Amino acid sequence: MNRNLRRSQLAVAVAATLTTSLISAVAFAQDDLDETVVTATRTPVALDAVGAPVIVISRDDIERSLASDVSELLQQHAGMEIARNGGPGQTTSLFTRGTESNHTVVLIDGVRINPGTIGGAALQNIAPESIERIEIVKGPRSSLYGTDAIGGVVQLFTRGASKDGASAGAMFGSDNTQQYFGDVALTPGEKTRLGFGGSYAESDGMPVFVDDDTDRGYRNVTGRASYEFDATDALTIRARGWYTTGRTEYSAQTFSDPPYAAVSQDFENGVASAELEYRNADGFGVRGTVSRALDDIEQLQPGFGPKEFDYARTARTNVDLQMDLARIGTHALTFGLLHSDENTRAQSFGTVFDEDTRVTQAFVQDQFEMGKVTSRLALGGVDHETFGSELTWNAEFGASFGTGTRVTLSGGSAFRAPDSTDRFGYGGNPDLNPEISEQVEFSVRQKLGAYHQLSLSAFDNRITDLIDYVIIDFNTFEGQNQNVERARIKGVELGYNYANEGWRVRAELTLQDPRDETNDERLLRRSKESFLVAVNRDVGPLDLGVDIAAVGDRKDFGFPENVTLDSYTLVNATVRYRVNEALTLQGRVENLFDEDYTLAEGYRTEGLNYTVGVRYNFE
Repeated sequence: MNRNLRRSQLAVAVAATLTTSLISAVAFAQDDLDETVVTATRTPVALDAVGAPVIVISRDDIERSLASDVSELLQQHAGMEIARNGGPGQTTSLFTRGTESNHTVVLIDGVRINPGTIGGAALQNIAPESIERIEIVKGPRSSLYGTDAIGGVVQLFTRGASKDGASAGAMFGSDNTQQYFGDVALTPGEKTRLGFGGSYAESDGMPVFVDDDTDRGYRNVTGRASYEFDATDALTIRARGWYTTGRTEYSAQTFSDPPYAAVSQDFENGVASAELEYRNADGFGVRGTVSRALDDIEQLQPGFGPKEFDYARTARTNVDLQMDLARIGTHALTFGLLHSDENTRAQSFGTVFDEDTRVTQAFVQDQFEMGKVTSRLALGGVDHETFGSELTWNAEFGASFGTGTRVTLSGGSAFRAPDSTDRFGYGGNPDLNPEISEQVEFSVRQKLGAYHQLSLSAFDNRITDLIDYVIIDFNTFEGQNQNVERARIKGVELGYNYANEGWRVRAELTLQDPRDETNDERLLRRSKESFLVAVNRDVGPLDLGVDIAAVGDRKDFGFPENVTLDSYTLVNATVRYRVNEALTLQGRVENLFDEDYTLAEGYRTEGLNYTVGVRYNFE
């Protein structure tokens, strides 16, 4: 069992599935069907031309969802499983295609927010109102993004300012949950764009454990700002900032009477960046970005002795340079150089460390196109201060046919560098090697007429040198982190999409075998099968939606043996009504049939719950 699973203490996946709907031009703005994505290749590419599996969540999707955090937006898509230690606001983990919770890179405006201490990005702290768009690329991407990109990459783009305007709104829901938000966009001149926004959310929450009756809530305050100036027709200056802070209440086991104590933690997450981009009409472009990322947790545990002041802090400064050459015949070449200086400090499990780590990465990418045949080759090299160098690659070959068919064969390698806690925390081992993966994938996309599309992806991901805590003394349970595990994740994803005349239907079936090959057991908290379907109907100013998530059984940690968690089915419903061009009323009911289900042994999940909201746009 992976060491991160042991430390997370039976994390619960709250499957608050969300709706993605088609809105008619009369009532709501249509999503752009000719979408361009940048995360898969770090360059703008038409979505239909990307060989890798890509998911796009638009601003309209985000507004329709009434989601309380970003994780709720991700979990209604194939291959994206969420685990949460209790109700909304609690620590959340993302498992992409059956990989570990620290095997997905999360970016905000191109800046990595994964902490250097332990675990994945703090998705539970990111308010959707700050986000304009989400791009998800599944599969290895270390050649372009370095460490952690074994399962995939999730990039969040904060809201900017494309035209003058303002919006404000509020949401209210179960557990005395309330959120207020506002957004302002200004274009004081033809060359200048400014954007500001913020939100405040709080909730009484719900008990964390099934045998506890104390509600544990949260508070979240978020602010953001953006500036963009066109110095010339080819030169653009940008600056962005996003910051969130708050407090999360939770429960700690005392192993006495009473069995749980009410504790909490304060958090801060932030990203600031300044960017200079030159791009001429021939396609030649150079972009330079300097950024700073912060992840800070301070645990407040009165009465717990030395643990009373536990903390985990990551501060990272990055320099990112990228050059896109003008097309040379049928080739488009991209070169990149990234450098980060990271400081991590933590006190946990009785250990303290304060470490500086420098990482330098370079990559080259060639995108080749000849008629209906396309390919992408990428090679990345990383020089890591603690474990040395690592070379990764990606190769994709695709072909399109006149029948609306696109076939792609791809492969790639990826790695995860041991974090500071792996090396210097409890059971730390400075001599750890990186976790390594290699994946191959075959995919087919088939358009059926103008409104239907089918897709199939089959993948095989092998991961070696997984880090686990190995007990050395069974009397004291003292041990050391070692590269001892290996895993293999094989799977098939099937998808169907329909969009026409106010209807949108999306169905996704995932069949996978996430297996720990060290002991031939299934990886914890990951299902072998899941089925997701979302149906939306726009009737004039009214948008109606229903979505269903059916998930198979899962394994979870238990003592003295692991336990099996039953399969479950959740049904959610949404409604959105446009009163006029400015005013919109919304509502969402989750777990409509009050399903009693368990996602992690010993932890609560939400029953029937609701959210209502109002949004007003000022022109």
